[in-house]
Amino acid sequence: MAIELKELTASEENYSQWYNDLVVKADLAENSAVRGCMVIKPYGYAIWEKMQAQLDKMFKDTGHVNAYFPLFIPKSYLSREADHVEGFAKECAVVTHYRLKNSPDGKGVVVDPAAKLEEELIVRPTSETIIWSTYKNWIQSYRDLPILVNQWANVVRWEMRTRLFLRTAEFLWQEGHTAHATQEEAMEEAVRMLNVYSDFAEDYMAVPVVKGIKSANERFAGALETFCIEAMMQDGKALQAGTSHFLGQNFAKAFDVQFVNKENKLEYVWATSWGVSTRLMGALIMAHSDNNGLVLPPKLAPIQVVIIPIYKGEEQLVSISEKVHQLVEKLKAMNISVKFDDSDNKKPGWKFAEYELKGVPVRLAMGGRDLENGTVEIFRRDKLEKQTIAFDGVENHIVNLLDEIQANIYQKAFDFRASVTRNVDSYDEFKQEIEKGGFLSAHWDGTPETEERIKAETKATIRCIPLDRKEEPGKCMVTGKPSAGRVLFAKSY
Repeated sequence: MAIELKELTASEENYSQWYNDLVVKADLAENSAVRGCMVIKPYGYAIWEKMQAQLDKMFKDTGHVNAYFPLFIPKSYLSREADHVEGFAKECAVVTHYRLKNSPDGKGVVVDPAAKLEEELIVRPTSETIIWSTYKNWIQSYRDLPILVNQWANVVRWEMRTRLFLRTAEFLWQEGHTAHATQEEAMEEAVRMLNVYSDFAEDYMAVPVVKGIKSANERFAGALETFCIEAMMQDGKALQAGTSHFLGQNFAKAFDVQFVNKENKLEYVWATSWGVSTRLMGALIMAHSDNNGLVLPPKLAPIQVVIIPIYKGEEQLVSISEKVHQLVEKLKAMNISVKFDDSDNKKPGWKFAEYELKGVPVRLAMGGRDLENGTVEIFRRDKLEKQTIAFDGVENHIVNLLDEIQANIYQKAFDFRASVTRNVDSYDEFKQEIEKGGFLSAHWDGTPETEERIKAETKATIRCIPLDRKEEPGKCMVTGKPSAGRVLFAKSY
């Protein structure tokens, strides 16, 4: 009965419901009492922690350090950069008072009108403004540069339509904010961090991504250029998996952050910002998982190997456990996370289904016959295949198998993306093909007006102008005007 309760809606029947079911039933997250916010459960948070740890290492390897800045931002700060405030105004949560008092009827509490803030505070939607107001105190000379700072934090963007991990009113992320002496250094930094994100997505998440530049319409509010990585989900929709922004001198001018350069002249500082969020959890789920549950790449799986004993009587369990504990110690010594589930309150069949649902890459089962024969049954989650092999030396087989699973998951996602990426040359063809999902590569005349028309008529957006695109002069599929090369369109999350 417990296994039936865990069954998911089939993805081909209702992809959206399949996703929601999977997030909840795999114990990743659930909706909270606060509308639009989520509780990330321990198993979901364990995956996020592995993402966080790897990204943090990659940031530090490229010279960055962590700091922390306030959650609250004075409202006047947000208004200093015109494009920035316009981009975030509709999503801001505002603090107006700092105290409650008992209600006149004594049955609750009300806001104390006497405790109104002199200046209203914005709950952090992103930190450029509070950080650049701080950098003004840190930077006087070119010797103070560069500043390479990252913070791990939560942010609030008051979304009206929310979905666990993909779009919530509050979410977790990291945001890098760097300051540089020259335009060239800042641009190099923005591209460097784009490549860090790309490497992480492909090498750890096993998600192939397209690196590109956002169109002006899709650019981050306050940026001169936004670089991005775009991923393709199994339902044919794109997902923006990370962004890196070249901010020019916009925020330095807004907060008067100047430095004395090597020629002893005052100059405004150059800036970048870059971030990824718990939205990556949504990407991980939708890029790989199936109707049996999660499919996790071994590098990010909280449990890489689970071992389940199948026994009759206490004596047999003791004999199996002695064997298994030797293997557990060997695997731990190889830095493989392993769980021996010898709990007696669930049957082996329930455990098999549960660990499949949770995406554990490798499952071992050992029974009485295996004990006699010196064998063990090994199951790989990505292909749902099992085989019986010799127990001696199984740890080396597992190491190789984990690498094979990681590579296979990536290749499957890569092949799927390739199968749904195609060129289109006419707007009529575009309108038909976009309904099938996937990436459409098409010519565009470079104007916001044409881009807005395509979005209004088809719900597709320009995901990016690929960095590796070929220079291929052509004509815009909508207006017939000249185009320097194809751009990538898709419907997206």
